[in-house]
Amino acid sequence: MDRVLLVDDDHGLCDLLAEYLGTEGFDVAVVHDGESAVPKASGGDFSLIVLDVMLPGKGGLDILRELRRTSGIPVLMLTARGDDVDRIVGLELGADDYLPKPFNPRELSARMRAILRRGRPAAADADEAQGSHEAALTVGGLRLDPSARFVSVDGRRTDLTTMEYDLLEALMQEPGTTCSRERLMQQVFKRPFTPFDRSLDVHISNLRHKIGPYPDGSDRIKTVRGVGYILAFPPEEAKGG
Repeated sequence: MDRVLLVDDDHGLCDLLAEYLGTEGFDVAVVHDGESAVPKASGGDFSLIVLDVMLPGKGGLDILRELRRTSGIPVLMLTARGDDVDRIVGLELGADDYLPKPFNPRELSARMRAILRRGRPAAADADEAQGSHEAALTVGGLRLDPSARFVSVDGRRTDLTTMEYDLLEALMQEPGTTCSRERLMQQVFKRPFTPFDRSLDVHISNLRHKIGPYPDGSDRIKTVRGVGYILAFPPEEAKGG
């Protein structure tokens, strides 16, 4: 059973969600203020945090910023409908997904399961790890090990969020080939692409920052305007054909 930390100051909503998510197979712990959230998250073995942006005292974005200094635990942000600034900032700080209020509890459960499915290979059991070891992907100085969900850049480990890892894996599976926004949204986010959804672009921007450019300064991940993204080969390989 996955343990989930729900951080929201709306006591009634928390009671409703805790009861519903319990019927969905989640073990839910609840805190109602920002000051309690970080120590609770650090002291518990949680698979996922559902975090409201608007909290008394320490806000959700401050909590996320603090969590990301030491933890890659998946975080789903709850935001006010239409508050694009909070959503974008949350994604830039490392949130895995967001859900605007008001929402259907079934959609929350579906989003949570999608995030947890993406991160599940990191906790693969010993039998699976021994019996079906997936080959590592390498492009230039990038190396991605699907079995361990481990990424290194030029020999140095790079810590990615669940979403960033899955985006990089999708791009590395077909280097030199354009991956459309529609395909990446379906494959990684498990939802259709919509023109005003900035989630993909923000995660790609974060990913670019973490893996850095090639030594000559060119981007490893290039934008194909109006289409999507491409993981470029190193300049020396591209020139060599």
